[in-house]
Amino acid sequence: MGRIMGLDYGDKTIGVAISDAFGWTAQGVEVVRRRRPEDDMARLRQLVGENEVTDIVLGLPKNMNNTIGPRGEMCLAFAESLREALELPVVMWDERLSTAAAQRTLLEADVSRKKRKQVVDKMAAAIILQNYLDSKSNR
Repeated sequence: MGRIMGLDYGDKTIGVAISDAFGWTAQGVEVVRRRRPEDDMARLRQLVGENEVTDIVLGLPKNMNNTIGPRGEMCLAFAESLREALELPVVMWDERLSTAAAQRTLLEADVSRKKRKQVVDKMAAAIILQNYLDSKSNR
């Protein structure tokens, strides 16, 4: 069984998390600084290969009233690029509260603001992926 990659797609970065081999736990692995789309995709392709990823879960930011705004539209377009470039299934996952949850966890752990900025995207990706994994194991 392959691993699942969770992505938190932002304006400047892409948070990356990968599941364990059993699909039980998510681990934040990297924050990709966005440059050119082909560079971003090359790094993601590399991570997919190194970690034997078979599926991708991409956080979909929705408005609190469940509609999809401009940020969500960007994520849907990115999902399409991922499917084409990596030839893997991409599942969209509601991420409305993942970044807030990551920030709160880091604040509770008393992590400095500078350090929080460095890890919040990776942690948000791990929360997105963990929520997805939990939903599948509860079926």
